Amino acid sequence: MSRLLQVRDLQTHYVSFGGARVVKAVDGISFDLDEGETLGIVGESGCGKTTTCQSLVGLLPAAARIVGGSIVFSGEELIGKSQRQMRRIRGAEIATILQDPMASLNPLFSIYRQVGEPAYYHRAVHGRRLRERVRELLNAVRIPSPAMRMREYAHQMSGGMRQRIVGAIALAGGPRLIIADEPTTNLDVTIQAQYLDLLKELQQRTAVAIIFVTHNLGIVARMCDKLAVMYAGKIVEAGSVRDLFNAPQHPYTKALLGSMPRLGSKEKLLAIPGQPPDLATLPPGCAFHPRCPEALPRCAVDQPPEMAVGAGWTSRCWLSHSRVERPLQADDVPAIVGN
Repeated sequence: MSRLLQVRDLQTHYVSFGGARVVKAVDGISFDLDEGETLGIVGESGCGKTTTCQSLVGLLPAAARIVGGSIVFSGEELIGKSQRQMRRIRGAEIATILQDPMASLNPLFSIYRQVGEPAYYHRAVHGRRLRERVRELLNAVRIPSPAMRMREYAHQMSGGMRQRIVGAIALAGGPRLIIADEPTTNLDVTIQAQYLDLLKELQQRTAVAIIFVTHNLGIVARMCDKLAVMYAGKIVEAGSVRDLFNAPQHPYTKALLGSMPRLGSKEKLLAIPGQPPDLATLPPGCAFHPRCPEALPRCAVDQPPEMAVGAGWTSRCWLSHSRVERPLQADDVPAIVGN
């Protein structure tokens, strides 16, 4: 597989009016993604997951700025491109699926117009070919009676159908990367399973890479090849899903897995004490140390470096440092790293 996306030391900050308050929403993260792979990004609300996705496609809120780092997509640097240049990439090369389909769908336009728009503008598909393309896409995402549904509007669809319509829009331009930001949150469990199976099937058919942002580690286990765990704007542990699920190294990863219910298990679920920190006033040292049951005295003073704990597996924790007893080396740079 060839390298599709390379993110290095990405820093995205929110700055208040006058610059009095700076929120480091994304604080120096790095990761790689190959063609056809799926990367899961997990963490509590406010850890920087959505801001990371917005940074990748150049759709940040007015108060946010990328202040450092690099985003190389298919060998092309994205940071510094104008909005006009990014519009040629969004939809055609990188597509997004958002959490709320009603925030993505325009109630005034028909399903045909909205699904067909990326193919029309990015792939120059017109007339009868466009109608055939829209019908194919609706079939691909399992919308029944596509010839009839394409004439309808978003309010005439169920929640599950609306989310599948958004998936069809994402696929319409033939992207190489789909960023799915909590796409199953508003779906019931049965529809969630169907939607995840659909995404997996479409990925196998098209070889599109996916970045899957979620709170649900069960979804990560089902969908993802690699996992990046975010806390307070940083990636604190990253590696293959198998490694992180079988032997998590960072206490935060352990806490997230401990809070996940398991079918048939009678073990009590663990709650992570306290609240995530204010990103504008982070504590010294490791940001997780006030909530960490394994915190050492130095955790409150020194920020832990990133450590290689295995092939393609890193952890930002002093406990990992004591186990590995060496810092990250150039030869250790994994498929996902967080600086």
